[in-house]
Amino acid sequence: MIWSTTPATAVTWTPLVSRALPAPHFAYSPVVRAGGFVYVSGMVGLDPAHGGLVDGGLAAEVQQILINLSEMCKELTIGLEQLMLVRIYCADFSQFGVLNQHWQAFFEGRTPPARTSLGVAALPLGALVEMEFQFAIDSSLP
Repeated sequence: MIWSTTPATAVTWTPLVSRALPAPHFAYSPVVRAGGFVYVSGMVGLDPAHGGLVDGGLAAEVQQILINLSEMCKELTIGLEQLMLVRIYCADFSQFGVLNQHWQAFFEGRTPPARTSLGVAALPLGALVEMEFQFAIDSSLP
């Protein structure tokens, strides 16, 4: 196999600040832009008012994630129609039907994005669900 000796072109990315999102509990950038894309780190159901996980189990966590996503989109002037991919991590797959009910209600009347769903053993802060989002915000992209 032949390896190229040409240096890779560096991709520039910029962290975006959203006051609508709860402050991260760990060291990471919650939202970044790279070219025509916006990447949102995995969100768990944190209440922005107190920064802790919402009470009420998986249904409440899903609702809070989608509320936080909507508020972030409003603040950063990103349309939900620009949402192209969601990755969902679920710590209790026996409740995946509940997650789907909230998902379907949220996207009713809209075209839902591509989605990958994974069952996992555990999530940060004891959450039952985590979602990460990718937006295509540059209309010149193919």
